[in-house]
This record gives sequence, structure tokens and C-alpha cells, in this order.
Amino acid sequence: MLIGEVAHRSGVSTRMLRHYDSLGLVRPTGRTVGGYREYSTQDIRRIFHVESLRSLGLSLRQIGRALEDPGFAPSTLVGDLIRQTEDRLKREQELLDRLRAVDASAPGGWQGVLRIIELLRGLGSASPAHRQQAVLAPAEDVPLPLDLLAGAVLAEADPNVAGALRWALARAGGDGVASVASGLASADVDVRRRAVLAIAGFSGAEAAALLTGALGDPDPAVRRHAALASGKRGETAAVPTLVRMVVEGTNDVEAAELLGTLSRDAGCAERVMSALTGELAAPAADAAVRIRLTQALAEMPPPLARDALRRLAGDADRDVALIAAALAGMLEERSHPPIP
Repeated sequence: MLIGEVAHRSGVSTRMLRHYDSLGLVRPTGRTVGGYREYSTQDIRRIFHVESLRSLGLSLRQIGRALEDPGFAPSTLVGDLIRQTEDRLKREQELLDRLRAVDASAPGGWQGVLRIIELLRGLGSASPAHRQQAVLAPAEDVPLPLDLLAGAVLAEADPNVAGALRWALARAGGDGVASVASGLASADVDVRRRAVLAIAGFSGAEAAALLTGALGDPDPAVRRHAALASGKRGETAAVPTLVRMVVEGTNDVEAAELLGTLSRDAGCAERVMSALTGELAAPAADAAVRIRLTQALAEMPPPLARDALRRLAGDADRDVALIAAALAGMLEERSHPPIP
């Protein structure tokens, strides 16, 4: 079969067939009287072998070695090709993500494009300081895409960089709450923790509802973050978690202060007092826990707190009794200041 017909049937150009011949990769078995290349059935089969290996990404040199060396093991080479392809796909995906980030920001000029690229490079740095600097750099009135900031917020492990990202997300405008809300449904507990911290920085009914929902998260840290943020918004659903924080000694002072604030609502005061006194009476409550609960009582409305503390002044635990008596006296002095 002559070269033109081989090219037609194989789909390999005559130029490439001549190149294969010059490399010794596929040499035609014979020549016609006129000197034209003439390919045998075996030659054509070898052409298809070469094309098959090319489809895997092998170089012509690698293909020649694979076809000529009977002892050549493909596993190592194929493994290398897999890693090279994975690296290439990763680079292509990074490029695609970068292009989408630029497109999402709808820049009005090349300065905007350059700002987005600068931010992307900065966020990709291995240095937390560089990532933080990239976020806090002057924006030059270029809006940053919410999706980019939200993705960075949910992925950032360094607390300082994460704080800068949350600040930038809150300033970016748009629906920042929605951009990170999906993080609350993540199977990764760290992502849920970052999401609840980000949502805590937003005001509004949507953020409040998400925080209330996060009070039921299986992770204690997520519940604590949600309780602190919800308590500051006056959400009484946070009471059980805040009481648990006092018991466990985790952010117990802040939790106690929030319980006191929530107790200014008469409808909530009895609920909080009942929860605190119930924990005080729990058989498993040790001395340290009971002291924290006693101190938390001092944050409650004075009339309720004084009565509870006076009763505790006679507690069997001497430390609890002394602290309760001192706190009750302090509240009494505040209610009846000395006449000058």
C-alpha cells in the first residue's frame, strides 16, 4: 500500500508518516520500482500501535523504546504519565478558577483584572503574612468577587488571615451571608466552624436564622460560636448552650455575661435561673463547676441573683458559700449605696 492510501486509511498525514520513517519509528517494508514507499500489513499495524501510544501522551522517543525493547515495563512510564496529566489538569483547573474569578468580578478595566490576579496569587501563598497582606492591600475601588472571598474564608486555617478575610467579606457588599452559608452543611467540621464565625459578622434576619440553626450542630465548637453570636442578638434559643459553656468552663465569663443580658427579659430570666440552679444541684457537678455557676448568678437581675446567692451562702461547700456570700454582699451594696 502506497503512502497516500495509508495516510487516507489511517488518518495519519503523509508528512507525519515521512517523519516516522526518518526517525526509524515506522519504516515501510518495501519500495516500488519508482522509489515510492510501500507499506505492508505489519507496517500499518505498527502505525496504529504508534498512534495508540501517542494518544496516551507518550513522546515519539518513548514510543520507539516501548516498541523496540521487549523487556520494557509500561507500569513506571504509565505512572509518570498519570502524575504529569494530574499536574497539568491541576494547572488548567487553577487557570479556569482564576478566569472565572476575574469574570465574576466584572472588572471595568485591566487595573481591575490585575487586582484580582494579585489577590489570587496572594491567597495562594504558603505564607500567612503574604495572604493577609493580599487581603488587606488597597482595593483601588475594585470590587472583589464574593465567591472568591467566601471560598478563601471557608478554607483558611490561620486565625489572623481568616479574620482579615471575614472583614473583607463583610465590606464586599452583596449577599455575603449566602456566599458562606453552604459551609454550615459541610461534612468537614473545620469548614463549619469557619462558616459560623463568618456568619456571626453579619447582621440581619438571614444571619440570625443560620446561627440559630447552628445551635444544633453536632460539633461543640460550632454550637459555642453560634451561641455567643446569637446571644448577642438577644436570641433566647442560645441559653442551653451558654449554660453548658459555663459548666464546661469554655468562654464561661462571656457566656455568663450574655446570660445576664438575656435575663433582662422577664420571660427569659426564670428560664436562665432554673438552668443555672439545676446545674448547681446536679450530683455530678464538682467544686470548680459550682463556683463558675455561682459566679454566673451574679450576672442575673439583682433581685433574683441576691436570693439565689443568699441561699448558696449556706452551701456545704465552703468555697462556694464564701463566694456566694461575697457576691450577695456586693449586690446589696450596689442596691443600697452608702449615703455620703
